Amino acid sequence: MRVLIVNTSEKTGGAAVAANRLKDALNQNGVKAKMLVRDKTTDDITVVSMKQGIVSQWHLLWERWCIFRHLRFSRKHLFEIDIANAGTDITKLREFQEADIIHLSWINQGMLSLGSIRKILNSGKPVVWTMHDLWPASSICHYAHGCDGFRKDCGHCPLLPNGGSTNDLSAKVFRQKKAVLKNHSIWFVACSQWLAGQARKSSLLTDQFVTNIPNPIDTHFFCPQNKKEARTRIGLPTDRRIILFVSQRVTDKRKGMDYFIDAVGKFAEQHPEWKNSTGIAILGGHSEELEHQLALPVYPIGYVSDPKKIRDVYNSADAFVLPSLEDNLPNTIMESMACGIPCVGFRVGGIPEMIDHRVNGYVAAEKDADDLAVGIHWVLDAENYERLSAAAVSKVLRCYSRHSVAMKYIEVYNQAMAIKNYQL
Repeated sequence: MRVLIVNTSEKTGGAAVAANRLKDALNQNGVKAKMLVRDKTTDDITVVSMKQGIVSQWHLLWERWCIFRHLRFSRKHLFEIDIANAGTDITKLREFQEADIIHLSWINQGMLSLGSIRKILNSGKPVVWTMHDLWPASSICHYAHGCDGFRKDCGHCPLLPNGGSTNDLSAKVFRQKKAVLKNHSIWFVACSQWLAGQARKSSLLTDQFVTNIPNPIDTHFFCPQNKKEARTRIGLPTDRRIILFVSQRVTDKRKGMDYFIDAVGKFAEQHPEWKNSTGIAILGGHSEELEHQLALPVYPIGYVSDPKKIRDVYNSADAFVLPSLEDNLPNTIMESMACGIPCVGFRVGGIPEMIDHRVNGYVAAEKDADDLAVGIHWVLDAENYERLSAAAVSKVLRCYSRHSVAMKYIEVYNQAMAIKNYQL
C-alpha cells in the first residue's frame, strides 16, 4: 500500500509534527508512506517538495489579500481565516499518480485550493483527511469559538466585520465546499473525540465517514530522563520546582496565557512558601515578552527546533500547564506525558481525553484561573508524584504509540480502498 500524506509544511506547526510522525509510523508498519509539502526544510527522502517556489508564495499572498479585503483592510483575524481560493494541482505529480491513498492533512495557506481538492476527488483515488482543526468541516474558520454556523450553512461569521451577513464570505465558501464534496466520499479522521463530535454536526459532512484516531508519538524518543541532567544541559536551575508552558507562539490568545498568568499569581499568593523554590520555564516564540508578567521567576527559552533540546525541556519540568481555550489534541501535552510530566489544563476540546483527572494530571474547569491554580498546586504537592508520572507515561504508551495509531489508520485505508473498488 502506498500512501501520500499532503501537508503545507514539513516541520512548522503541530499538524506538520503529527503528519511526520504518522508517516514514520506507517513506514515502520508495512506501509510505503511519503509526505508532499510546500515548505520542505530537510533532506528526508520520504518528504517530497512541490517545488513551486514563487508560484506557491503567490497563492498564499493572493489568498491573504482577498481575506484582507473582506476584512475591510484590517489585520484582525487575518490569519484565523482560510478560503482556499488559490493552490496547486498535485494530480499530475508522479508521487500522486503512484499512490493508492491520498491522505490530506493541514493543507491551508496556499497549499491546496478547493479546485485542487475537487481534482483530487475526481481522480478516483480514495481520500482520507486528518482533521487537525475544524476547517474541513466548517467554512473559513479553524476553531468555532462557540459559533455553530457550520451546523447549517454558515453566514453571519463573527470573524468578519460587524459579524458578517447572511451571504457573507463564510456563506459563499461554505457553498463552494458543499459543491466540491457533492457525490464524493472522503474518510475524515479527527484527532480527538471532541473534534469528531463537532465534525458530525456539520451539514458539510452529513453523508461522509467520520471517525477519530489520535496522533502518534515516538515513545522511544520522548521518554523520562534524568531531570537534573536535563536541566543542566539547557541551563535551568536544579534547585527549584519548574512549571512549564509551551506553545509555538506563547502570546497566542487561544493557548490561554492570560489565564496562566492569573493562575500563577493566585498560586503564589495562596502559597507564599513556594515562591522562593518555584520557577516558570516558557518554551516558544515571544517567551521573553512574559519575563516580567508572572508572579514567579521566569526562564524564557524561546523558540527551539532541536528535538533533543525540546525533550530536555519537558524532562526538566515538574508540571506542564496548557490552559488552552480551544484545542484539539495538543502534541505538547502528549510529549510532556510521554516524558513522565503530569499535566494541568482546562476541560476543553480533546484535553480531558488526554489528562485523566487526578490520575496523571489535573483537569480544571474551563476558563477558571482559580481552579487552574488549584491544579498546579495539586500536582506539585502530590505525595504520590511518582505514581502520577508513571500513569502519564502509561497513558501515552497505551493510546498514542506509533504502532497503535498506524494500525488504526491502516484499517481506515483498507475500508476506503474496499469501498472505492466496490463503487468502481
